[in-house]
Amino acid sequence: MNHRFKRLNRRQKRRFIILTLLNVSFLFILLFGAKATVITGFTIILINQFFLTLYHLTLNPNGAKTIMGEWFHAILFALLAAIFLRSFVVEAFTIPSSSMEKTLLIGDFIFVSKINYGPRIPMTPLALPFTHHSLPYKGWKAYIEWLKIPYYRLPGLWHIRNNDVVVFNYPMEDYRPVDKREHYIKRCVAIPGDEMMIIHGTISINNRRLPLPHHALQMYHAKTDDIAFFDDSIRHVEAYAPQLISNQGDYLVPISMDGLKQINTLKNVTHIERLTDEEVSHYYQTSLFPYDKFHNYQIDNFGPIKIPRRGDTVYLNHSNIALYKRIIEVYENHKLEEKDDKIYIDNVETSRYIFAMDYYFMMGDNRYNSEDSRFWGFVPEDHIVGKASMIWMSWDKEAAGLAKIRWRRLFRFIN
Repeated sequence: MNHRFKRLNRRQKRRFIILTLLNVSFLFILLFGAKATVITGFTIILINQFFLTLYHLTLNPNGAKTIMGEWFHAILFALLAAIFLRSFVVEAFTIPSSSMEKTLLIGDFIFVSKINYGPRIPMTPLALPFTHHSLPYKGWKAYIEWLKIPYYRLPGLWHIRNNDVVVFNYPMEDYRPVDKREHYIKRCVAIPGDEMMIIHGTISINNRRLPLPHHALQMYHAKTDDIAFFDDSIRHVEAYAPQLISNQGDYLVPISMDGLKQINTLKNVTHIERLTDEEVSHYYQTSLFPYDKFHNYQIDNFGPIKIPRRGDTVYLNHSNIALYKRIIEVYENHKLEEKDDKIYIDNVETSRYIFAMDYYFMMGDNRYNSEDSRFWGFVPEDHIVGKASMIWMSWDKEAAGLAKIRWRRLFRFIN
């Protein structure tokens, strides 16, 4: 192969070296952001470089191929490589909402690793490249449904862990194929087999307290004696969208632990404390999963609830059927009926069910401004896209000039 390289003309050598350097640099960034192991990273780089080298060394060094022909093959190769990387290695996403504040901000551009949990084989393979479910501007479907592939996931580096930040397909969009549903990003607070409970905003997993993420927001009541000063100074505190609730300077403030230390230094804040359960219930009255009379769950007081695990058996009755109804009917495609005080699955009377998939419980770090598993339940394993690994760019549309770039957030790992 070294002999073939020497036969290339100067233009081909220069193009080969430039593309090789760019390709290696790009792959290092992707793999480092995905926190892949050294062996796995170098293996992917070597495989990729083999095909890149093979392509360039098979070009005719005498220039018999036209320039247009060379660029056509180069673009085709780049397109196929990009589709492969996007489908099986890493994909870029933009954070559109505030549900993960202050861990992730609106305008963060992130890399999502698909090799961490194993790449998911596309279930709807006939789709336009680099689109998701709709074409830009027109909103037309960007995929064809007549060819579907059953769910299968290649082996990954490890399994989802408690507190991982995960990208997944929104489970409630039944009108779209699973892999074409909207992308959501949340923190996985409970994994298959866990027993989870939320007490006054604190999550317990298997009777052990789950550490609060460093930037997670909890709701506080702040009392201030200068509304105008507070509205200006709170912008420099790790908090999110304070809500004025009285003309005496009372605020509801979602704030992190770091933000709590910062807000205590503001001279015009006379008092600040966590909301009580009664106050949370008053300000955040909403219907929560599983929407029945047997489970009077609240945003800050939820559970106990057992997260379904593949192969586990659950004994069904009328007091818990609402928890598993959607799993049985929608995610695992069985016919479920309740009649004459009996439960029927696929027309067979039964009192138990064996789960066919693993499930997860997801929550946003901005606990009071997040549509998550507390509202719509479990996330099936076939909806998992990958692990949010690194912020590579962060853009503040409210700022001006170079200040639009949040420089401190560039190339930052997501924890």
